[in-house]
Amino acid sequence: MFKNILVPVDIAEVEISKHAIERAVAFANNSGGSVRLIYVRSILPVTFMEFVPPDFDSEQQADCEKKLAEVAATVPLPKDRVSSVVHMGSVYNEVLEEADRMKADLIVVGSHRPAMSTYLLGSNASTIVRHATCSVLVVRENGDT
Repeated sequence: MFKNILVPVDIAEVEISKHAIERAVAFANNSGGSVRLIYVRSILPVTFMEFVPPDFDSEQQADCEKKLAEVAATVPLPKDRVSSVVHMGSVYNEVLEEADRMKADLIVVGSHRPAMSTYLLGSNASTIVRHATCSVLVVRENGDT
């Protein structure tokens, strides 16, 4: 049974994560488990730092946390079984570290339909699949696994 489920979410493309969240909720309902959403912010290159205001980082963090909380609020589980977290760094590293921290049983990853540039999976999804210490389910945009 999968009780601790992690779902990476791109708040810029929530639709891709929609089916992954639905699958995660189904697993959580069957096991009485919980779902944790994670969004990973990109690191801004140092060369841009002189062009952003001093509070840029904290404002971006707060904005991302708010947007992810809005997504979490739509997850049809009791509120005590849904959580969200925003980290900064590389997507696959942060997702894998969060999975280890929370002792995830399952990571449910949404993925684009394959194209020539991402033949089987996107680079983040494929790296998560290869390096995760728990089970990983990849859900395509149309809900197929």
